[in-house]
Amino acid sequence: MNYFVDEKSIVREIWKRTDTVLLIFAGSAAEFALNKAVDWLYYTGKIPTNPLERLFSTVEYAQKIIFLEEQMALATIDKITQIHQGVEQSRGKSIPDWAYRDVLYMLIDYSILSFELLERKLDIKEKEEIFDVFMKLGIRMNLKNLPPNYNDWLIDRNIHLENDLEKGKFTIHLFEQYKKHLGNFRYFILIQIQQILVPKIVHKKLFTTSYFPTILAIKMYKFSRILKLDNLIKSTILPNKHKQELANIGKFENI
Repeated sequence: MNYFVDEKSIVREIWKRTDTVLLIFAGSAAEFALNKAVDWLYYTGKIPTNPLERLFSTVEYAQKIIFLEEQMALATIDKITQIHQGVEQSRGKSIPDWAYRDVLYMLIDYSILSFELLERKLDIKEKEEIFDVFMKLGIRMNLKNLPPNYNDWLIDRNIHLENDLEKGKFTIHLFEQYKKHLGNFRYFILIQIQQILVPKIVHKKLFTTSYFPTILAIKMYKFSRILKLDNLIKSTILPNKHKQELANIGKFENI
């Protein structure tokens, strides 16, 4: 059986872990709130009105691409493309090419950053493999001006961070919605994680204070895995009504 992502790929190792996936989207939620194309989220209104439901929907799409048989993965990518095209047609304008690349770049970067924060440092070949997988995704979506290799991506990633981010009214409103849907305690956890995860330029634009000793908390969480208490901790990260969706993220953990 053929897969879009090789069965032994480091990408599968990263995306089968519930905690790593949550970190990927915690970082992405911070950065995309700053993106100059964030107004597209407000056209449909889905993320601002229910950011957690959109998170789980996005995770479901991503894991289908990464873990399912190749034809099903390709069909999922094509469906994502069709959804975006439908939004563009409805609005009468196109999502900027650079905005598509920004999202793809976030998936690459936060896959690396999240895994390294919770697990171990990745070597250059593993990072190149992550880049290659998401470039395949971008090519299937017909994205333009994609970098040809990992080193060029590093350069372009920094250019995008410099050019495509600004803090505006949508940024503030999105974080208000995060707080509304998570509650004060979980929102506090989100902010602490984001502060140690995001690139420096994102941190500078978003946060005015330094983070609490979250690294210590991360080390304690790693220790909780040994005691098999990590599932209990993960269940406190999201409201109870999302327990099933949280369980669904981890359905590939034994692959």
